[in-house]
Amino acid sequence: MSATADHAEERTNPAARLGFQPGQVVQEIGYDDDVDQELREAIEGVIESELVDEDYDDVADAVVLWFRDDDGDLTDALVDATTYIEEGGAILLLTPKTGRDGYVEPSEISEAATTAGLTASKSVSVGKDWSGSRLATPKAAKSKR
Repeated sequence: MSATADHAEERTNPAARLGFQPGQVVQEIGYDDDVDQELREAIEGVIESELVDEDYDDVADAVVLWFRDDDGDLTDALVDATTYIEEGGAILLLTPKTGRDGYVEPSEISEAATTAGLTASKSVSVGKDWSGSRLATPKAAKSKR
């Protein structure tokens, strides 16, 4: 594939834009019937395997965390998610967009991420109903400097 094709895929495939790579183990937390199936399939296409669920008993390269306002405490969910990933791994926090059931205020995401010791590196629209925030553990944040 040409470099131009790679760049075109990054623009059209949200999983590629979010930094997922072939061969990664990606753990999914908070799955429910409202999740974006197209995004899940796009991530699985990029990593070339299925997402592992909450019962996975090894460390993952990244976590996909679906979170809605009524799911409890976001800080606690983020702290728990960091225990599932390798040092330097990332959490993709997915929250409903403005006006959707379960919407989470950006200020709450920022505060929870900071409290959990994470750094927000990018926020993107990942589907019709969901927004994504890529949160990095401190080692990942430092390595980008």
